Amino acid sequence: MKRDDRDILVIVDLQMDFCPGGALAVPQGDQIVPLVNRLAAEFAHVVLTQDWHPRGHSSFASSHSARQPFDTIDLSYGQQILWPDHCVQGTTGAAFHPDLDVPHAELVLRKGFRTAIDSYSAFFENDRRTPTGLVGYLKERRFERVTLCGLATDFCVFYSAIDGRQAGFEVTVVTGACRGIDIDGSLSQAMRAMNEAGVTLLSQ
Repeated sequence: MKRDDRDILVIVDLQMDFCPGGALAVPQGDQIVPLVNRLAAEFAHVVLTQDWHPRGHSSFASSHSARQPFDTIDLSYGQQILWPDHCVQGTTGAAFHPDLDVPHAELVLRKGFRTAIDSYSAFFENDRRTPTGLVGYLKERRFERVTLCGLATDFCVFYSAIDGRQAGFEVTVVTGACRGIDIDGSLSQAMRAMNEAGVTLLSQ
């Protein structure tokens, strides 16, 4: 596929806590690293997103008495799945996978650093109103086509894809360079919703 300076790759949350052995491991999450590296080499422009939670974040089950990971609660912005403590600022778990080899990445976008709001999408926090600044960055630099890969397909990649489309970008998800969590059918729901939103799904 021919790519030019209107194309950018966004690598979503390829961090240790989302890989096997991490606090919120995505099954086989580490297996995509070589694929992501090869994909990134095809792009002149790359952004990395990094989940970056303060201790005591509102999305952590440990922040709510008598709650367990994967329970769902209502917060001010709507329903929130509670997670194990993960990607805490400055910890090993928040670090990128050590085999991720993308030295030409132009931006590391941190998200989820607001204590009261979780953040799946690379574009907006989970209140769906608070921007990360990525839309402005991409538009000011005149990118038109966004390709996504990373973790997890049915959460951060999915929300990023939907928001990217709503922001007016052409969006492609390379599903072979993603892995999903799949909570209660969330993976198939995400794939269907992305397809309906006009996201191009490529297996590799």
